[in-house]
Amino acid sequence: MKHNLYLMTLIMFLTLPVLFSGCSNPESNSQNDYLIKVGKRIATVLDFQKAFEATRVVYPHNMSQKSAAHKEAQIRLLKQMTEELILLERAKELNISVTDEEIKKAVAEIKADYPDEVFEETLLEYAVSYEAWEKALKTRILMEKLVAKELKDQIEITPDDISEYYKEHYKNGQLAPEMAMNSNDINEKIVEHLRRQKTEAAYKLWIEKIQKKYEIEINKEQWEKIISS
Repeated sequence: MKHNLYLMTLIMFLTLPVLFSGCSNPESNSQNDYLIKVGKRIATVLDFQKAFEATRVVYPHNMSQKSAAHKEAQIRLLKQMTEELILLERAKELNISVTDEEIKKAVAEIKADYPDEVFEETLLEYAVSYEAWEKALKTRILMEKLVAKELKDQIEITPDDISEYYKEHYKNGQLAPEMAMNSNDINEKIVEHLRRQKTEAAYKLWIEKIQKKYEIEINKEQWEKIISS
C-alpha cells in the first residue's frame, strides 16, 4: 500500500506537541525543561523523549542506549525537530495555512488505500489516536505547502532537462518501468520527477538560508543529560 510508509512517517511525528499546539509562549514552560527554542516556539525535553520513543520503530530493537547508533539517532532527531520548528515559523511568517477541506481530501486519499478498518487498526497498533494522527497530517501538509511555495514552484524544467533525462534513462526502446507505469503523459511524469530532484537538491541551501532569520537556541545542559543517559 503506497501510503503505508507515509502513515508510519506521520506516526513518528505525533509526539511533538509543540508542532501541533502552536505553542508560542516559552515563559509558560519551565526554563529548565525546554530543549529547543526557535523564536517564540519551543520543544521541551519531554517532547524529545516522546518523539524519540516513537521513532524507535525504525531502528533495530536491540540497539543499545550506549551505542554510537543510539547517539546518532538522538542527534538526527534533534536536528529534525529544530528544522521543523524553523519551517513552522517560516510558514507562519508567510501566512501559509491548511484548510479543513485540504485535510479531508488528504485523509480520504490515504484511507482509500486501506481495506475497511485496517487504517484504524494500524493506528491502534502504534497506540496513536486518530485525532493526533490528523494533527500530524496537517503539520506535514503545511510544511509541504511551504516547500512548494518557496522552492518547488520556483524551479524551472527546460526542454534540455527533459532531453537529457531521455538520454540517461531511455534504453532498449523504453523508459524505466517506474517512469512509464500508470502514466498518460510521460513528459509530465518526467517533469514532475525532475522538479522533485531539483527541489531536494536545493533544499539544504534553502533551509540553511532561512534558519539565519530566526534565533535558535539548544539547551546544552539538558542535551548533555539526554545523550549521556
